[in-house]
Amino acid sequence: MEKVDLYQYEKELWSNNVKYVAGVDEVGRGPLIGPVVTACVILSPDFKLEGLNDSKKLSEKKRELFYDYIMKHALSVSVGIVDEKIIDEVNIYEATKLAMYQAINNSKIKPEHVLIDAMKLDELEIASTSIIKGDAKSISIAAASVIAKVTRDKMMLELDNKYPMYGFKSHKGYPTKKHVEAIRKYGLIEGYRKTYRPVKEYLNTVSE
Repeated sequence: MEKVDLYQYEKELWSNNVKYVAGVDEVGRGPLIGPVVTACVILSPDFKLEGLNDSKKLSEKKRELFYDYIMKHALSVSVGIVDEKIIDEVNIYEATKLAMYQAINNSKIKPEHVLIDAMKLDELEIASTSIIKGDAKSISIAAASVIAKVTRDKMMLELDNKYPMYGFKSHKGYPTKKHVEAIRKYGLIEGYRKTYRPVKEYLNTVSE
């Protein structure tokens, strides 16, 4: 398998005098509870982190080490968080876009070009490139995927400390069999997305 140059998009932009290239990614479109979280990361041309790729392929321990490294060595790291109420109101796709705009707007350095994992942000006033499977093709998007994932996972661990019976530590809010069973057994706590099927089904059985 040919090794992907994770710097290909960045190098091209840097060589065209585009100094601040941001990578943007999201996590949390599938879970039944909690927000969708996005991150916007700007790296310098001398940034190196061996083994960085899509956060979903990294172990939890490695992700946390990478998170700390990125936070320390990136030029800018910002996040966007959109809660379940807005997700229910506008749908997850639109909520993800809102969170991406938020992360970009929160950046302490204004990006000159934004590389986005899969999504298109039509209202962005900055030049951008949408890259399918971007977290495996761009170092900036890969870094953003780690920041977004660890940020959201920390929220799920806090929830797990408060409500251990739901098992958030293991499933992070995704609709596993155990999670759906816990909803049936213990009901809903604040933060559940009421438009998501297993939650909606539970609400229907309660109201019958």
